[in-house]
Amino acid sequence: MADTKEETTAVSPRDGRKAAKLAKEIRAFGKEHGGVEGQLAHIGQAGTRIVLVGEDGGWGDLVAPTHAIARQAAEQAGLTLHDEFDGEFAAKVVTGPYEWTRMAGIQLGGPANR
Repeated sequence: MADTKEETTAVSPRDGRKAAKLAKEIRAFGKEHGGVEGQLAHIGQAGTRIVLVGEDGGWGDLVAPTHAIARQAAEQAGLTLHDEFDGEFAAKVVTGPYEWTRMAGIQLGGPANR
């Protein structure tokens, strides 16, 4: 079971500045891609990944040191959050040749990634 204590804990001023910086990056991504939606994914001691998917299918991510900072950044940016990265949300992602070679190219007979 996930520890939810972190979600309700207020962030320090330093963490607030980090959240504000991440929120600025989220808004910039949204502006560049015609809007943005996201999902928060815990990645262990590294923190929380903020997965971003633009209205144009572009995608990217940011990493926050804690879940509380990631949630605060998403709220400040007005990011619509999804509970899971599946279904209609995942279908919005547009992949190109780079992703195909990088993620599946070797298995599909594409060029090796060195």
